[in-house]
Amino acid sequence: MDEKGGIGKNNQLAWHLPTDLKRFKNLTMGHYLVMGRKTFETIGRPLPGREMVVITRQRDYSAPGCCIAHSLKEAMKLAEDHHESELFIIGGGEIFQQAIDIADKIYMTTVHTDIQADVKFPHLNREQWTEAAVENATQSDQDQYPSDFGVLLRKQ
Repeated sequence: MDEKGGIGKNNQLAWHLPTDLKRFKNLTMGHYLVMGRKTFETIGRPLPGREMVVITRQRDYSAPGCCIAHSLKEAMKLAEDHHESELFIIGGGEIFQQAIDIADKIYMTTVHTDIQADVKFPHLNREQWTEAAVENATQSDQDQYPSDFGVLLRKQ
């Protein structure tokens, strides 16, 4: 998210950060990724090495190479039935909002800019979270903005 909590603008991720994309790939490889239909359509294809679950209200929706669910609960059950050890909720804003109260870990990238977003990450009550790790991402020549990587753990 940007410094004001923004995660998207005009149905797109509002920055290009290859360093963050590499981290995302390393973290999520071999796991289930749960996303809303719009997020999937922005990505445009299944990501190799990961099982993608698309949540949609459209009963006849299909996305070749992906599983379809009609609720977050259904998506989580699908992953649990396949013995998923760490399910990743990857967006968009509405799916994040549904998941925020049940998440126990957040991998957070803070992008040091303000994109004037029209989609924001849900408000985090920082008293409920512990910052387990934070590191300044080494900005490559291809990264549009500097960023930090963090891991937040829900307090018990």
